[in-house]
Amino acid sequence: MKNEKKRCIASEKLCDTGFSYTLSLISGKYKMTILYTLMEFTVVRYNELQRYIKGISYKTLSLSLRELEHDGLIIRKEYPQIPPKVEYSLSERGKSLMPILDGMCEWGDKNRI
Repeated sequence: MKNEKKRCIASEKLCDTGFSYTLSLISGKYKMTILYTLMEFTVVRYNELQRYIKGISYKTLSLSLRELEHDGLIIRKEYPQIPPKVEYSLSERGKSLMPILDGMCEWGDKNRI
């Protein structure tokens, strides 16, 4: 019989798991909603996002978009014109998260009370 070590929860670190890393990228009140919107509508302008996500402030939307772009989940494309035009879309990395969001939507539809 092999000498197997028994796992102890006191020595485990949730912060070192893939689950924790994924959660750190999509946590926040609006990040998953932004990603879902980009999945549904492909390319979305800033004002469209703000209208679609009722109640989100300019500052919160800007910060969330910056963080999602920094984490490589979305692409920000700025057009050099007046007035400025900026469009957001999912990156390949962001698209790879969509099966997870789809699964969450399906679960929510099936388990809504």
